Amino acid sequence: MTVTDIIPVSAGKGRGTGGKYRVFIEGQLAFVLYRGELSRYGIEKDCELSEQAYDEILGEVLYKRARLRCMHLLESADKTEAQLRMKLQQGEYPKEVIESTIEWLIQKRYLDDERYADMYIEYNKEKKSRRQIEMELQRKGISGDKIENAFTGQELAAEDDLIREWLDKKHYDRENADAAAQRKMYGFLMRKGFSSPAVMKALRDR
Repeated sequence: MTVTDIIPVSAGKGRGTGGKYRVFIEGQLAFVLYRGELSRYGIEKDCELSEQAYDEILGEVLYKRARLRCMHLLESADKTEAQLRMKLQQGEYPKEVIESTIEWLIQKRYLDDERYADMYIEYNKEKKSRRQIEMELQRKGISGDKIENAFTGQELAAEDDLIREWLDKKHYDRENADAAAQRKMYGFLMRKGFSSPAVMKALRDR
């Protein structure tokens, strides 16, 4: 395998002696290494990289780094599989390293989308509509099946009660609201994921 180019990513201090570098093999981005790692493996432009060295870089250096990166991200808050994949992709880790890392996280139970969805629903069910929770979980990359499973057995707040809470929080005056105020509140509640019939009923009730 021929190293066809080495391009600096940053000039800041990295592991050892300064900065990270994109390493291209046969014209394709292979991985990103620190300068000290380039020296350790004797990697420079136009050199030949052995299969053994390549496998060691992926299987030991980058796989370990990816796991540590994910564990650091999980220290502050739970993440979904899609969120961690995106972080690793942004870090330009090779696809096989990303797959191995995600598999390891799932196996070790550090990563569990259904558990994430369960906890998210439990935390938000008293203040958000089911539809809003579903949309937020979908944006976090959780599949529809896992979201549906997470809702199973959950006792959700009544939609009418949640709408009334929002009306009170927004100091909505049902008695004196004009057409413009009604339209504004209707749009707000619809964006929160409530059904149109429930919103219309709440706005009409005195």
